[in-house]
Amino acid sequence: MDLVRKYKFSWDLIGDLKEGRPNLGNKTRLEVYRLMQFTLRDVIEQHFGPEETDKIFFDAGFLAGKEFYKNVMKPEKELNAYIRQLQELLIEFGIGILRIEKADIEKGELIVTVSEDLDCSGLPDLEHEICTYDEGLISALLECFTGVKFTVKEIDCWCTGDRTCRFACFSQ
Repeated sequence: MDLVRKYKFSWDLIGDLKEGRPNLGNKTRLEVYRLMQFTLRDVIEQHFGPEETDKIFFDAGFLAGKEFYKNVMKPEKELNAYIRQLQELLIEFGIGILRIEKADIEKGELIVTVSEDLDCSGLPDLEHEICTYDEGLISALLECFTGVKFTVKEIDCWCTGDRTCRFACFSQ
């Protein structure tokens, strides 16, 4: 039986913000984003458990990364130009401050950090990483640029006592 979907993502679901929010525009407070993210995460975890919730958040981040690449970014052929553009856009959109600590694109190995991360900066120490959405987002952004699948794993997080989120990225 085919699944009937009500909310298949398309960039049209972003909407016309000038028309729909002529007074409030595209700005909202971080608390509202986190309220939505963590209540949604809590409800999904109650229904499906923590592992499946992480998988769902990774997959959502991956879809977001693909759509962000397709709808917001301009094509670049050179890695440094791509990274510069991505850094500027992540700041412009208030997602975080991206830095590359290590990049060996021929080996398919990168270490990237995201400071002032939208998802977790300022949260209490939870003794575990929480940025699975970001893992998916970064994985998609790397794959879209290189054409190669990447495994992305958060290795440091604000929620483990670090003050930046750090991700190890390896081509598959």
